Amino acid sequence: MIETKQITITPFERERTIRIYTPADYDMSDKRYPVLYMHDGQNVFADEDASYKMSWRAGEYMDASKRDIIIVGIDSAPGEMRLDEYGPWENPYIGESLLGQDVTLGGQGSAYIEYIAQELKPMIDANYRTKPDETAMMGSSMGGLISIYAACVYPDVFKRVASLSSAFWFNQTELEQLIDASDLNGVERLYMDVGRKEVEQPSADGPTNEMYLESSERVYALLRDKVEHIRFEVIEEGVHNELAWRDRFPMVISYLFSEEL
Repeated sequence: MIETKQITITPFERERTIRIYTPADYDMSDKRYPVLYMHDGQNVFADEDASYKMSWRAGEYMDASKRDIIIVGIDSAPGEMRLDEYGPWENPYIGESLLGQDVTLGGQGSAYIEYIAQELKPMIDANYRTKPDETAMMGSSMGGLISIYAACVYPDVFKRVASLSSAFWFNQTELEQLIDASDLNGVERLYMDVGRKEVEQPSADGPTNEMYLESSERVYALLRDKVEHIRFEVIEEGVHNELAWRDRFPMVISYLFSEEL
């Protein structure tokens, strides 16, 4: 079942939709379940809700595989506010190439993740039969950047993390410095990937396929020394959309939630 709720992201006083998937047997059992938090929640479950009418169809896979996991999809903020919330640090240079505007983007990611860890997760744990110590996070593109950030600042909360086609280049230097300074012993599983065809039509000043690949390789080189169980995949035909991430979702879930270490 997928339930829709309205919440207020209190640091910004912004109303937001969350979508909560519970397994088919949830109402017929007294079991407790791990929770996976996913960014861009409007793209997680249903094509008709998705930004580009393509979703991960995560609920369909979970039902078919009968996995005992609760998923909380948090819708993204509209427009450029999405970049603000998913960017942990301000980037005063990228606005021109991404939006054609001389604007500073990012800088709200820390407050956004703090809200999830300190307010949203306790609310979900209080109202659903969760396993509070078994909490995961997953995101793609900017959602991948903020997921790795979350692993660094809350490694004992978000213990299993997946980052697909991540836009690390948005805050490359700051993220590398954070990883270098972080104790990630609490992270049990970490999955990363990047496609070789992330950028279909590169612009003069925007990110390139080479930038995506190099950016992810640099982050992985730091994380592999910090996290014992880590997997990094370069997807040869990998492109930057929900259909590509939908294809990889079963493999990522299997890795994150496998009991075999």
